[in-house]
Amino acid sequence: MTRARSWVLPLAGSVVAIGLWWAATAVFGIRTFFLPAPPDIVAAFRRQPGYLLREAGATLTATVTGFGIAVVTGLLLAVLLTAWRALERATLPVLVALNSVPKVAVAPLLVVWLGFGARPKIVLVVLICFFPVVVATMAGLSSTPAELGELSRSLSASVVQSYVKIRLPWALPQVFVGLKVAISLAVIGAVVAEINNPTSGLGAVIVLSGMSFDTPLAFAAIALLALLSTALFYLVVTLERLLVPWARAISG
Repeated sequence: MTRARSWVLPLAGSVVAIGLWWAATAVFGIRTFFLPAPPDIVAAFRRQPGYLLREAGATLTATVTGFGIAVVTGLLLAVLLTAWRALERATLPVLVALNSVPKVAVAPLLVVWLGFGARPKIVLVVLICFFPVVVATMAGLSSTPAELGELSRSLSASVVQSYVKIRLPWALPQVFVGLKVAISLAVIGAVVAEINNPTSGLGAVIVLSGMSFDTPLAFAAIALLALLSTALFYLVVTLERLLVPWARAISG
């Protein structure tokens, strides 16, 4: 019953939301140009399914690549900063300052520096995902109970053994908090880059369809982005349940 409820309730909520949207467009007579009804969006997708799926693949590739790079580099940097406190004090203010720069302002500059293509998108995804991964991992690594640290020292464990056997497993629930935040931001970063560099991807579809006043096609691209973001988020959630089953048992 619990598993069925976890699927049925979100599905029911989505159906109700779509029904209210459809009813609003019919009752208030909203023109398709301003707000297309769900059937208009489905019709727009059926007109050009290959085009939309191809551009969705371009967005997915940039998102996953940038997210993977941000996860690897973020985890390594977090381990380094927690192991070397002097480096943390010197580096963390710089990271905070860099993260405070609006990524929308950086996107046009990435096109100038890196040219057109996938590289600006990947770099922007890395920039937008990197900080949540670093902060969450540092928080998890710094929250190891003192008694576990004393246990590792009493067993003469090396620094590497202490991290691998104790600190990293303890930090995994917090790490996945950062990963879930980062994967949601990753799709946003890819779309922002595509809007500034509309050569490929669903962000480019939105820009080009807006220029041609094809609102249903733009909403079809937005719907695909929502599905893509949701699928990636729940993929991370599934990975968390497989790797950190004890955290769910404790929280439950």
